[in-house]
Amino acid sequence: MEGKMSNTENNIKLGFTGEAKAVVRLRLYADKAEEEGYPQIAKLFRAISEAELVHAKKHLKMMNILKDTESNLKYAFESESTISEVTYPEFIKTALEEDNKLAALSFTHSRDAEEFHAALYKKALEHFAQERETTYYVCEVCGYVADGEAPEKCPVCQAPKEKFIRVD
Repeated sequence: MEGKMSNTENNIKLGFTGEAKAVVRLRLYADKAEEEGYPQIAKLFRAISEAELVHAKKHLKMMNILKDTESNLKYAFESESTISEVTYPEFIKTALEEDNKLAALSFTHSRDAEEFHAALYKKALEHFAQERETTYYVCEVCGYVADGEAPEKCPVCQAPKEKFIRVD
């Protein structure tokens, strides 16, 4: 049923957005608490973050966005492409117009990293049937994802190899 979204469908979408934001926010709060020497508070933040993830998953399933892996890859590729080609360029333009260089740089790093993310999704789609084994490394500074091994310097933000975390 295409067309206007019902109030409940809109609320499910808003609920998902709120829960997804809470997951990330609480994980970052946990990191900060850990860094400041409050391990029990960090555990609390991580536990509630996991609970919010349960809520977000339920909402996402109701939105009928979670499909088979190939469809999910296609959707992820399209989303990353739109974000890097449309959304972030607008954000960068606005930040520069408002003379907010720090925001413009952050948005530029995000846009450039999103382009690489889209390329990784496209590569995965092309090799979907083979299910190629690889390791990914994420730049903790800008979010660039390297396929195979971490580069000596991040191609997006120039961070050194030490700033990459391995994702298993």
